This record gives sequence, C-alpha cells and structure tokens, in this order.
Amino acid sequence: MSWGYHALFDCQSCPIERVTSEENIREFINEIVSAIDMKSYGEPMIAHFATHDADAAGYSFCQMIETSNITGHFSDKTGDCYIDIFSCKEYDTDVAADVIDDFFRPEEVKMRYFERGDW
Repeated sequence: MSWGYHALFDCQSCPIERVTSEENIREFINEIVSAIDMKSYGEPMIAHFATHDADAAGYSFCQMIETSNITGHFSDKTGDCYIDIFSCKEYDTDVAADVIDDFFRPEEVKMRYFERGDW
C-alpha cells in the first residue's frame, strides 16, 4: 500500500527574473495548488536567504496542503530550481510540469516520480 505520491522536478537554467521574483513564486504556488486539485493549508512560507553567499542565495518556499506539502528551492545565480510535490492524494504530474514550465520556463526539466511507502 502506498502512503503517498512524490514528484521531484529538477529545472535547469530558468530566466533569472522568474526565480528571483517573490511575486512570481507566490503566484506559482497559488496556481499549482489549484491546477493539481489540492487544498492549501494556511499561507505559504517564502524566504530569500543566504545572500552573503552568491552560490547559495535564493528563494525557498513551503506550502502545506491538506494532504502533505509542496516545496521549492531557487538559485539566484544559475536560475535552477527544485520543486517537490508530496501528497497522499494522487495528482497529474503532466499538469504540474506544465504549470512549472509556464511560471519558470526552464531550459531542461528532469522529473522523478515514485510512490512513498511502497516497499
């Protein structure tokens, strides 16, 4: 029996202005939750930090959803981003990929998907 469904999106070389915009990230969170038919639990946590280190600086977010969470990490320097969706409710990874592409326009995306607890 599966406990949940986990998709990991590794996105390479997004336009810098898209991954360094808190407004774009906030709008993405609202859209992805709706598009994959989830329910937000509270407001997202969004933070820009590690500004003392150009290699590490960037935004991170966590949006709790009623069935688990959606998280993301963005690099100011490279434009790379890493977005994870974990939920005990199934969702369409193709829809999620389309929303990621619309908001961040990565040059390349590698997606991994697996069922948690499925030993």
